[in-house]
Amino acid sequence: MWRPDAADAEAAARVLARLTAPLPRRGAAWARARTVDRDRRLQRIWRSAVHHLDAGAVSPPAAALLAAVARAYVPWYGTPNPPPAAAAPRYPVPSGSAAPEGAAAHGAATRDAADRPEAPPTDAGEALLPGLTDVFTALAAPAPPGTGARHPAVVPWRTRYAGHLRHYGRPARHVWTADTFRCPGCSNADGPWTVVCDWRRVTLGCPCGLTTDRHGLTFSEVFLVLPDA
Repeated sequence: MWRPDAADAEAAARVLARLTAPLPRRGAAWARARTVDRDRRLQRIWRSAVHHLDAGAVSPPAAALLAAVARAYVPWYGTPNPPPAAAAPRYPVPSGSAAPEGAAAHGAATRDAADRPEAPPTDAGEALLPGLTDVFTALAAPAPPGTGARHPAVVPWRTRYAGHLRHYGRPARHVWTADTFRCPGCSNADGPWTVVCDWRRVTLGCPCGLTTDRHGLTFSEVFLVLPDA
């Protein structure tokens, strides 16, 4: 049985608070605003999962779980409050319940505008909440007295990615910066990259033969733009 350590339990508790947060009541206007409120809660679940994933304080099993949650909620990344700057990250958006599509250059999804939904599938996001709530409730619960942390095994993964990987920063409110990662050996920015992740760090291999983990990219900046294997 998975018995999380303190950092895992704290992250689970923070995500659980987002999962179970009640929707606000707005009186007569509540019915009209309900969809926006639900989308905002799903967006906050995404942000909470990514925050703890990228903080690097949780165990590899917790990082893998948080990454799966973040990926499931990618459609709500910028809804209903999209970042105001053009430099803000653009992540591939899953089509319906399918896996996220492969990302094109700069991590943008290659979808025809006519096929892009006008709004995220809120009902699909809400449908994930009961199961996720059960999982995170168990992880956030106090460990039995006299027991220590116990983690399930996590299998490292390896994949290939052709395209740009970008590092995003937010030095001030409403201010975003974006830098494209380039191989420190040959300055290649297009890959194809060999991406290896053990849920503690991500390494990038360039066709020139150089492999590095000194890329400055967070888990979310890599994981959320990769196509499923």
